[in-house]
Amino acid sequence: MKDSPPTVREQVRSADGTVIGYRRGGHGPGLILVHGGMLASQDFTKLAAALSTSFTIYVPDRRGRGLSGPHGADFGVSREVEDLQALVTATGASQVFGLSSGALVVLRTALVTPALDRIALYEPPLSIGGSVPTDWLARFDREIAAGRSASALVTGMKGLNTGPSLFTRIPRFALVPLLAIGARLQGDGSPDEVPVEALIPTLRFDIQLIREMADTVMDYAALDARVLLLGGTKSAAYLRLALRKLSEVLPHARSIDLPGVGHSGPEDDGAPLVVAQALREFFGSDDGPEASTAPANPAAPPAAGSGG
Repeated sequence: MKDSPPTVREQVRSADGTVIGYRRGGHGPGLILVHGGMLASQDFTKLAAALSTSFTIYVPDRRGRGLSGPHGADFGVSREVEDLQALVTATGASQVFGLSSGALVVLRTALVTPALDRIALYEPPLSIGGSVPTDWLARFDREIAAGRSASALVTGMKGLNTGPSLFTRIPRFALVPLLAIGARLQGDGSPDEVPVEALIPTLRFDIQLIREMADTVMDYAALDARVLLLGGTKSAAYLRLALRKLSEVLPHARSIDLPGVGHSGPEDDGAPLVVAQALREFFGSDDGPEASTAPANPAAPPAAGSGG
C-alpha cells in the first residue's frame, strides 16, 4: 500500500468548548501525532505518510493554530491535556507520539489518561533545575509586539538552541532577512497550511508549558504506560538531560538515540523516515520495551533540529 499523508479534515470539541481540528488518514490501529512549537499539523506530512500503511493517523493542530480554536484566556497545560483527551475519546486511539512541547503535553496527558497504553516522546523540553533556557523571552515578546516576526524567530531559535547548527555560526543581522524571505515564500503555499509568521507568536505559549511543567520529573514515576524516549545525537544538552532523567524515573521505558539527527528529526525537513522506523517498531510490537539505551539506524542521514 502506497504511503499517503492524512487528507480528511475532522474536529472535536475540548472540555472548554474549543474546537480542535485534525487530519486523518491511513489504515490500522489509531496513532495520534502531536507537533511541537512554531509548528502545525502540516509539518508532520512525511512522518504521517510513512506511518499511514500501518496505522490510522490523526494529526491535530494544537490550539491557537490552523484548524483549531484560540489558546483562550485560561491557557495552560490542563487545557492542552483536555484537548488531547478529547481526541483520544473521539478516535479510540491508545497510542500517541509527541515532539518537543507536544511531547510535554503527551507526557502529562498519559499520566491522567488510562486509555493511553503506549506513548513515544521526542525530546520533551522538561526543565530540570532551570536547564531549559528562557531568559530570551522578554526580547522575543518585544519583537513580536513591534511586528518584527523574523527577529523574534531568530531570538527563539537561538535562545532554545533548537535550530540548525548553521544558526550558531551566522550572525543575527544576516539571519533575520533570510528568514523573513523564507517566511514570505512559505506563505504562498496551500490554503490549508498555517503561515510561519502566524506560528512564530505561539512560541510564547510553549514556553508557558515548559515553565509550568518544570521540575516535575518525579511525577512520572507513577506512569503505567509503556514509553519510547527518542532523541538525536545532534540536539542540545538540556534536551538530552531531560531524556536521561525521564529514563531513570519512568517504570516502563526504552531510550533510543538517532545518530546524526537533531531536534527537527520528526519534521518534514528533518529525518522523518528514520523517526517513522523507530515508531513503527515500537507501536507495532507485541512486547513492551525494556529499560535500555540503544542507537537506531547508524546509517541515518544527518539532520539538524529546528522545532520548538
